[in-house]
Amino acid sequence: MLTALEDVTADRVIEALNERGATVVRVDPGDVGPDLVFGFRLGRGGGSTWGGRLRTASREVDVEAVTAVYCRRPTPYTARFQQLPRQSREFAVAEARHGLGGVLHSLRGALYVNHPSAVARADFKPGQLQRFAALGLRVPATLITNDVAEARKFAAEHERVVYKSFRGLPEGEDGRAGAIWAQRIEPGALDDSVVVTAHLFQAEIPKIGDARVTVVGRRVFAQRITAPDGALDWRRGDWDRLVHTPVAVPESVRAALHGYLASFGLVFGCFDFALTGDGTAAEDWWAIECNPNGQWGWLPDAPAIADTFAEILSREEDEDLDDTKRA
Repeated sequence: MLTALEDVTADRVIEALNERGATVVRVDPGDVGPDLVFGFRLGRGGGSTWGGRLRTASREVDVEAVTAVYCRRPTPYTARFQQLPRQSREFAVAEARHGLGGVLHSLRGALYVNHPSAVARADFKPGQLQRFAALGLRVPATLITNDVAEARKFAAEHERVVYKSFRGLPEGEDGRAGAIWAQRIEPGALDDSVVVTAHLFQAEIPKIGDARVTVVGRRVFAQRITAPDGALDWRRGDWDRLVHTPVAVPESVRAALHGYLASFGLVFGCFDFALTGDGTAAEDWWAIECNPNGQWGWLPDAPAIADTFAEILSREEDEDLDDTKRA
C-alpha cells in the first residue's frame, strides 16, 4: 500500500485485507531516509526481476513477494527534502523518484491499482473527453483555448457557459493548496487575460443532479448527489448537506466505463456525470471527467468499495484483469 501515514481511505482497504488474512505492508515513499531503508538487486541467481528488502519503521518486505500494489496518496518526495537548497533538493527528489520509485513501479507480475504510468496517461481532461465521446457517452460542447475571440464566439453560441480549471490550485506560500470550482461565465467578462494560459469552457448542461460512479474491477458503485441549494458545483458547499441516493447505471453507460478503464490500462476510476433526468435512460448521463485515483472514502457505499478493493488486491490471478494492469 503506497500512501501517506494519515489516509483514512487506505485504512478501510487495509482493514478489509486484514479480514481476508492478506499480508499488508504500508509504505510511504516520501519517508525515504532512516525511516525507509532499502536494498534492491537485479538478476540475483540469474533472474530478471528486482529483489531485495524494503524496511519501514515497523515492517519489512521482500519486493519479490509482492503480488499487488495499491498506489493511493503517497507523500511527494519534495516534502522530504524541502529543507535543502534548491539544486540539492531537486537532485534528491529526482534520485528518489527514479531509484526507489522506479523499482516500486516495476515489480514483475504485481497487479497495480492503478499503475502510476496509467494514471499519468489518463490524467488529461482533453483526452478523457475525447475518449468519452468515442465510447458513445454524451459530452458537453467544449472549447479549450487561449484566444479571447474564440471564447466570445463559443459563449455566443450557447445559452450558458461554464469555466472549469484543468487542475486544482497548487500550494501557496503558506503550504496550503486550493481549488477553483466550476463557475458560470458572463460573455462580457471575457477579456484579453484569456491569452495568458489555456482555459476550458463548456456549454452548461441543464442538470437536475449529479452522479459519482466508482468502478473497481468489474463492479460499479453509483450515487446520485443532490445539493440542497442547487449549486452548479456540488463540491464547493457543505458536504454534510449533500443528499446521496443510489442510482442504477444504464447498461450502455456501464459498458462504456469498463471500456474507458480498459483503454487506459486502469483497474479503478471515479467518474463524474451530470444528470438531466432520473438516470434511467443513457441520454440522461453526461460525462464530465474521470479521476483515475479519485477519493471514495466519503461515499455511503465506501465499505462495499473497500471490500472490492481488498478482493482484487488479495487475488493472485483475476480473469477480469488483463496483463496491462500488471508490471
